[in-house]
Amino acid sequence: MREIPDGGLLRGAGTRERATFLELFLDLVFVFALTRISLRLIDDFTDGERGAFAGLGQALVLFLALWTVWTLTVWSTSWLDPEAMVVQTVIVITMAGAMTMAVAVPDGFGARASLFAITLVTLQVGRVVYFHIAGHGRPDPQQSIRIMFWFGLSAPFWIVGGLVNDGDVRGWLWAVAVLVDYTGSYLGWPTPRLGAQRLGVQGIAAEHLAERYQQFLLIALGEAIFVIGLAFSGSGFHAEQTAAFVLALATTVLLWRIYFHLAGGTLDAAVGNSGDPAQLATDMAFAHLAMIAGIVLTGVGMELYITEPFGPLPATWLIPIIGGPALFLAGRSALEYQVFARISRSRTAGLLALALLVPATLPLRPLTAGTAATLVLLGVAGADSRHSRHRPREMARPPF
Repeated sequence: MREIPDGGLLRGAGTRERATFLELFLDLVFVFALTRISLRLIDDFTDGERGAFAGLGQALVLFLALWTVWTLTVWSTSWLDPEAMVVQTVIVITMAGAMTMAVAVPDGFGARASLFAITLVTLQVGRVVYFHIAGHGRPDPQQSIRIMFWFGLSAPFWIVGGLVNDGDVRGWLWAVAVLVDYTGSYLGWPTPRLGAQRLGVQGIAAEHLAERYQQFLLIALGEAIFVIGLAFSGSGFHAEQTAAFVLALATTVLLWRIYFHLAGGTLDAAVGNSGDPAQLATDMAFAHLAMIAGIVLTGVGMELYITEPFGPLPATWLIPIIGGPALFLAGRSALEYQVFARISRSRTAGLLALALLVPATLPLRPLTAGTAATLVLLGVAGADSRHSRHRPREMARPPF
């Protein structure tokens, strides 16, 4: 374990900024988790017993639970030394817990609900306890108390929800649990007598944190490629499916381009120059949450129009086909505001255009609706390119 000047586990001057190989290994588990969520949604939008809206709500709860596991790990490794044995052990524990949760996702609101909930609570509470014991109370015992207090509030809802037999009751209980978890992390886990304090307020590795967000977004794009590749490989390679597959690939490239143009590629500078990096890191987590959920949903929509390009277009299919890109653009707009204190007109115009597409595409075919959504993304990306040619890169919120 690397020795830190204060005798704790905080990052030192010589700690590497880049993500460790163990952290990248952890991300592979979340590739699997996102794939399980996508395949679950595809079933719900086609012939699933749950129905599109119920399935979408359930998948959202499962996704949000997995996201909290990942974000808390990233914040910890951006604040603590990721090469310290205590931290590496926690990453390995997280891998095991997240993999178990991912395996439970397909039946996460059914027979495996208790497995999902108990694993989540055990993982979240167990990591904090292990950090406190193995680190001998370092680096901040009060922070452990804050986080444990909020986990203690949400844990009963998770566990009882996993044990009840009524799916509707489970949904409400888990929705409350998610609300408690996200409220606590957003506010910095305010606790009686101790107040609130976000992870990383003592100092956060800007380059590491930015790289981890970027890597997870690439993971989501990779998962979308996996889904559309799987759909195309079983489609029979007909002309219409081939056209849909090419369109899906183009959409994925556009999502990548829109994210990394300017704001997505300058996260490290934004965090490093922020007056409150811990707050900015929290805000960025929510922006990336929206973008990654949008990518997953978009991947589901692409699978639908690859499988049935010219079949009937159920109104619910517009949720992933058009709602996915819209959710991505909304998250990307939030990220741009966090970095530059402004939102480009192309983002606003893109969101408006996608909203107008909903009634316009109802009588059309799935592939036609997907093409219209992709053209909107192409317009946003094209506007970004023109902006970068005619105006210099400027950070409108000094110092970010």
